[in-house]
Amino acid sequence: MPTGMKIWRIEGEKVQPLSLGGMDFESKLERVIENDPTTIDPNLLVIGRQVRTDGGGRIDLLAIDADGKLVVVELKRNKTHREVVAQALDYGSLVRGKAEEEINEIFTEYQRSRGVSEPEEIYAALEKRFGGSPNELDTSPRLLIVAAEVDAATERIVRFLREEYEASIDVVSFHAFQDGEHQYLARASITEPETSPSRRSSGEWNGEYYANFDEGDSRLWEEGKKFGFISAGGGEWYVRTLGLLQLGDRVWVSVPRRGFVGVGTVISTVAPFGQFTVKVRGVDTPITEVGLKAENSFDRGYDQHFVGVEWTKTVDLKDAVWEPGFFGNQNTVARPRSRKWNHTLERLKSLWGVN
Repeated sequence: MPTGMKIWRIEGEKVQPLSLGGMDFESKLERVIENDPTTIDPNLLVIGRQVRTDGGGRIDLLAIDADGKLVVVELKRNKTHREVVAQALDYGSLVRGKAEEEINEIFTEYQRSRGVSEPEEIYAALEKRFGGSPNELDTSPRLLIVAAEVDAATERIVRFLREEYEASIDVVSFHAFQDGEHQYLARASITEPETSPSRRSSGEWNGEYYANFDEGDSRLWEEGKKFGFISAGGGEWYVRTLGLLQLGDRVWVSVPRRGFVGVGTVISTVAPFGQFTVKVRGVDTPITEVGLKAENSFDRGYDQHFVGVEWTKTVDLKDAVWEPGFFGNQNTVARPRSRKWNHTLERLKSLWGVN
């Protein structure tokens, strides 16, 4: 860990050293990171500050990275090396395995504390921040200890946890410098934050769509497969992206928390359930007359909409395909631009024999 860091201002052929200090880390560093989490990691979305835990403590900052992994950020402040490492581990154990509903509640409360009148869901916020969102959240947290100065004992303990127990923990240190009225921050860490090229690297859209088929009491995949449709309901946010699909488009369908189950070509654009028809023995038949098993398929309050799909390849739900590194997204339909999407399609085409 670099220590004794110095910065000089160059003026012609002269250099002028900048003085350390100028920032009260106790009161300011947490807010600096909250407002711009790229100061500690380029792939973070802050979802909570001073988050109360079941153990009675408060997590300084809680974040999610571009792959949907929770990140606990703990400031060292005046704690000893034993205290700060133990506290980070304790907080990590307390958030591990939290249900997505709890994480969403934390994020909602955080947005409201910052004056947001209509809070977003986490997946929508990840989509906006990174251009895509994971299939599900990873609640086995990564731990980041942030300090103004890192002593040798803290660094030694963290290295031991990383190397001997493969713990996902790191230390980031900052030095503040004063240059007249201007202040500067310099950062150092034991290891560089992960910046894998798979992390939401934007590129050209490849022309193929992603769709969620969220199973529940409003739709069943076995019926979507049998009658040739994907659907969504429950509000404008869920329905509107179905309008992206036009005749002839190819769409790859995933069931959340299960995996990919089919690919096909759009044969009819979005329509409310009262206007949507499917082929039954070659005859156009209203979807309301085919006897769907999902009990709330035609609940007027839910207002489900449908898109017709001619399947190229489908599998049963028990054979859904999901592998580490696959693309996932919480929107009903998406036009992904990430490298993960290209990787996912290459793999699925190979597995399913699709051109």
